[in-house]
Amino acid sequence: MDAAADAAESIGDADRFIEVDGVEKVFQVRRRAGLLRRERAEVRAVDGISFRVPRGEMVGYIGPNGAGKSTTIKMLTGILVPSGGRLRVAGLDPSRERTRLARRIGVVFGQRTTLWWDLPLRDSYALVRRMYRIPESRYRENLDRCVELLELAKLLPVPVRQLSLGQRMRGDIAAALLHDPDVLYLDEPTIGLDVISKAKVRAFLRDLNAERGTTVLLTTHDLTDIEQLCRRVMVIDHGRLMYDGPLEGLHAVGDGERTLVVDLERELPPIEVPGARTVRVDGPRQWLAFPATSSAAPLVAAVAAGYPLVDLSVREPDIEDVIAAMYAGGSAP
Repeated sequence: MDAAADAAESIGDADRFIEVDGVEKVFQVRRRAGLLRRERAEVRAVDGISFRVPRGEMVGYIGPNGAGKSTTIKMLTGILVPSGGRLRVAGLDPSRERTRLARRIGVVFGQRTTLWWDLPLRDSYALVRRMYRIPESRYRENLDRCVELLELAKLLPVPVRQLSLGQRMRGDIAAALLHDPDVLYLDEPTIGLDVISKAKVRAFLRDLNAERGTTVLLTTHDLTDIEQLCRRVMVIDHGRLMYDGPLEGLHAVGDGERTLVVDLERELPPIEVPGARTVRVDGPRQWLAFPATSSAAPLVAAVAAGYPLVDLSVREPDIEDVIAAMYAGGSAP
């Protein structure tokens, strides 16, 4: 590996750290066309998408299941070869320079672990160190930091197969960061985590991005992840890029709604406050819908001032609902 060349590529054009130009991925599949006959068909998983990600940016890459998110990431990592278009990550062609690129990226693929199933977590990390030839001092520093911030100390002697989904996800995130990657691809990084653990993972990722300038591409169905981590969001559906901009703009385009879930001391008639409408009542619990582009603060203050409030929470709209609203409004390309 040419360290000087890698250093030059790392500097490069900061606004084009990840480049995707008119990229397509077409799969050939066989479908039943009768009792004994099958026919070939094309499935366009990714259909001519283009975007740029500057170095050090955290971007949300979202869409419904089957939209093309995972296919895009697999092409960016070199696992899949594009059917058309051009890809560059840190100046490298992922499919042609996959070995060199592997040292520059970290990947956490949802529920597919990169850890060794029957080995203790500690031994999995030792193998990662050998694979990437990480110097001892650098490995120890990175491991200690991940163990502390992701609360992995008690899990190090535990075989991976005995970890819960949330524990394993934290373990996978640590494994992906031991070699100091320039780019981190995350697929549902907070899946299976409780509220406190989610907050810790989000804080860890914010610190990682701020302190080390790690570029992060995040796919998730949890809009709270996007809201708390990313200033920019891209929406893909049916292989096409439908939106690229701030989260607030996505809500405006999709005319989305958030939901305020209110628990009262007792059952009451539907709550009436400016800027929201009650869409459901179930005993002392009520659901109030309000525009996703509006702040929840005035609504919360109005409810607290006029009703015997016990608890409340704000729920973000589902990704699928936002995209459906975009289609309904004619915003899809």
